[in-house]
Amino acid sequence: MSTPVATHPALAPLRETGKLFALAGSVLAACFRRPFQFRELLEQFWFTASVTILPAALVSIPFGAVIALQVGSLTAQLGAQSFTGGASVLAVIQQASPLIVALLIAGAGGSAICADLGSRKILEELDAMEVMGVSPIQRLVVPRVIATVLVAVLLNGLVSVVGVLGGYFFNVVLQHGTPGAYLSSFNALAQLPDLYISEIKALVFGFIAGVVAAFRGLNPRSGPKGVGDAVNQSVVITFLLLFLANLVLTAIYLRVVPAKGA
Repeated sequence: MSTPVATHPALAPLRETGKLFALAGSVLAACFRRPFQFRELLEQFWFTASVTILPAALVSIPFGAVIALQVGSLTAQLGAQSFTGGASVLAVIQQASPLIVALLIAGAGGSAICADLGSRKILEELDAMEVMGVSPIQRLVVPRVIATVLVAVLLNGLVSVVGVLGGYFFNVVLQHGTPGAYLSSFNALAQLPDLYISEIKALVFGFIAGVVAAFRGLNPRSGPKGVGDAVNQSVVITFLLLFLANLVLTAIYLRVVPAKGA
């Protein structure tokens, strides 16, 4: 007896993708529905920020240093040392900063969200909420997703500043660059839309991390092992989607916004 097309195992990834997008749409719709869970939002915001702010600040220093050292070495080979500062700062702000924040949120906050929702699911707490007429998405998922978005946007500014300062220090101290050349090249190449795209990336990445974590937490296999597998899957899937979204957003930005001086 043949397997129906709709339930064919080969189409399982497509079905899961559709469910993920359906959850994302439900979350966006529930954001504007009352009552809004402000207390839950504040608790989740504080938890996510507390577990990511220090690692984000510490990780941004070596990231900024590596980018500054690599760019400085390359520009020295090309005889364009005067552009080291601008190239380093743009790389940190546009690419490294939002990715660092999103990866840390997915690894720390996202895994906690997935584990929390997954444990509630296998203990049938979510089913009990639905029986009482309470939407788990509006009550639990929306505050967590909004919290990840807010933390990602705010932490992105911190990581950008720390990464730029780290790159400045290592370029000036280790590569004997001049502070004036570093700052002048930054002013010559950077523009305000570079900061805008960085914050937009952080917002989108935070939303992806929150939705994927919630999706896997709401759909675990039975038992504690199923919850653990869901946490691992949420982190891996989030990483893949983040890099894909970064590619798409970067390509759109470079096509829409002309480079400074072009």
